[in-house]
Amino acid sequence: MAGTIYKKPILFAVVVTVVVLIGTIVMMVYPMLTPQMHPKLQNLKPYTALQLAGRDVYQEEGCFYCHTQTVRPLKAEVMRYGEYSKAGEFAYDQPFLWGSKRTGPDLARIGGKYTDKWHYKHFNDPRKLFQGSNMPSYGWLADHPVNPKEVEARMKALGFPYTKEDTDVLADKTKLDALVAYMQAIGTAVPRKPKPPMIAKGDTNPLATDPNAIAEGKKIYEMNCAACHGVDAKGDIGPELTDKE
Repeated sequence: MAGTIYKKPILFAVVVTVVVLIGTIVMMVYPMLTPQMHPKLQNLKPYTALQLAGRDVYQEEGCFYCHTQTVRPLKAEVMRYGEYSKAGEFAYDQPFLWGSKRTGPDLARIGGKYTDKWHYKHFNDPRKLFQGSNMPSYGWLADHPVNPKEVEARMKALGFPYTKEDTDVLADKTKLDALVAYMQAIGTAVPRKPKPPMIAKGDTNPLATDPNAIAEGKKIYEMNCAACHGVDAKGDIGPELTDKE
């Protein structure tokens, strides 16, 4: 009896197809329709109209070609970028912008890391903050206003909750304003963990009196730190470094 079906190729093909389809529905299709397959973090909020406009600019300018937005659960990545990415962070990302190439650093935890002033300065001229950066300048975005009608259409298409008041705030905003707003929203659904102190209490710097080390440190500071903290460490878009705060 069991071998009879093998002698009927058409019937065998139909039975195999039905069995494979049932297995596919049970193992793949049905789970995708269940709530647990579409988690949302408790702190996750839909993008505001300005943030959504900035996300569109991010896509238009191809920022995801050089930047990823996902931190893998690997020790090296978590130490560099912060908490690894959670599935529930991306409920409102349609499409997701994880990326796959890191010509520039990962941006999954960029939200709130720097001030708005830092982002404006960085987009205007990345080399003022990072010498040798090959990132293009995006200051010209300040000359292009956001189109509220286009943003409203996208919000409707994505099913975002919105009111007329939400889109009215776009009236005097530029694409650069929108891009900065989006940067400040990325990854903020996951609370930022405080970093442990670099030097234990009571430790001293063994190079504190070495003139060669001090000269080398000054060069490093001018190259990597002065753009935010000022040439004299008295603060600029970053905090002052000469006080005890």
